[in-house]
Amino acid sequence: MCGRFVITSPPEALRQIFGYQEQPNFPPRFNVAPTQPVPVVFFEKGARHFRLLRWGFIPAWVKDPRQFSLLINARTETVREKPAFKNAIRRRRCLVPADGYYEWQTSAERKRPYFIHHRDGRPIGLAAVAETWTGLNGEELDTVAIVTAPASADLAMLHDRVPVTIRRSDFDRWLDCEANDVDSILELMRGPEQGEFVWHEVSTRVNRVANDDAQLILPITTEQREAEAAKPAKKASPRKPASVAQDDGQGSLF
Repeated sequence: MCGRFVITSPPEALRQIFGYQEQPNFPPRFNVAPTQPVPVVFFEKGARHFRLLRWGFIPAWVKDPRQFSLLINARTETVREKPAFKNAIRRRRCLVPADGYYEWQTSAERKRPYFIHHRDGRPIGLAAVAETWTGLNGEELDTVAIVTAPASADLAMLHDRVPVTIRRSDFDRWLDCEANDVDSILELMRGPEQGEFVWHEVSTRVNRVANDDAQLILPITTEQREAEAAKPAKKASPRKPASVAQDDGQGSLF
């Protein structure tokens, strides 16, 4: 799956890679989490555009988002049939620029976080689908979910799911929903090839969304591992349904 990611490349470098017309300026983020605004690239009216969307998909037919579970990922195996995603995968495909993401490996003692990134360090385009939810009073909320696929043998050591990454040469095929129907882009909905991505263990500081600094993506040191091992593992609390009015205190990407 994909539950946290980083976006650290300079804004102008991302603009050149993804080819959107806007010129947004934003600081590096080392711990982007669900419910926060995330950068998204669309193809509209013959050009690529940059927008901020809330990470946490809400289907258009939902009446009360407060009673609807947070959807941060969409599975390639079911995205074409699931009522929540079947229209979005046909009409509102998009990309989420990123420089890597985190995954937690479950062990006998506790879950250990790892930072995963492309072998050559270049930014990646995460496949995603978007939806605009409209309330009874006319309020609108633009939301997005990242598409995931089964992991290759190497990445499966960490988790059995990975985000789908779209190669730069395939950006147009994925984004242009009018020229390319779902059947024509099925081959793009797969995880990275074996050996394409690398990873290293990082500190459990990443578990806390309030932590957002460059130290998070550095390999864990022996001293950090020993200090963390001495602390008792915390039990995860049950996840509550997301609310449109919810404020996670993390602020904007900007």
